[in-house]
Amino acid sequence: MNLFIIGDVHGCFRTFSNLLKHWNPATEHLIQVGDLVDRGTRTPETVELARQLSEQYPESTTFLMGNHELCLLHHFGPQGPYPAWLNWGGRSTADQYKLKPKLLARHLPWLEQRQLLWQNDHVLVSHAGLADFPLAVAMDRDNPDGILWRRGPLRRLPQLQVVGHTPMDDGEPLHDPESHTMYIDTGAVFGRNLTGLRLSPTGEVLAIVMIPVDPADLPD
Repeated sequence: MNLFIIGDVHGCFRTFSNLLKHWNPATEHLIQVGDLVDRGTRTPETVELARQLSEQYPESTTFLMGNHELCLLHHFGPQGPYPAWLNWGGRSTADQYKLKPKLLARHLPWLEQRQLLWQNDHVLVSHAGLADFPLAVAMDRDNPDGILWRRGPLRRLPQLQVVGHTPMDDGEPLHDPESHTMYIDTGAVFGRNLTGLRLSPTGEVLAIVMIPVDPADLPD
């Protein structure tokens, strides 16, 4: 199957729904790089849509863990609350879930089950990417240089890396030739675009779909 890889959604439910119209479940494996949650106006609905798709198409969807999901789980888990998360995107999410407690109870175990990466022989997809550190560091979901948090250069792998996490200022995806990485967080929640990257199984770029964010997805 071809791959259809979606960047950081951040609660932009309407924009996410519009981009999904370009995904063909019969011929494409859908992968989302994490950060479904926070900042946008409809995080619970966004997560619920992803959860439903994962149930409807279990063999052809992968929703990855992002650092914002990790922080949400920390906040609502036994070690919570997590005040720092509230100050960088979590407060609106917490307020939205106060109105939908049944969805929160359904979403927490689903979010906890999100994997850190998806890969085949030619493509590796994660939230922030694998950097040139020992694997124990690179795969540590709490490490600032790990797979959910890394800012800065990434390791050049035999595969094409596809990542989100670092928003592109111009709202367009970027290929870094040094690390052979595609950056596809195109800043939807900052008023730019939500990107879907269509790849062949061998990592050839077949299409780039960019949906301008729906203004209703953005906080006032």
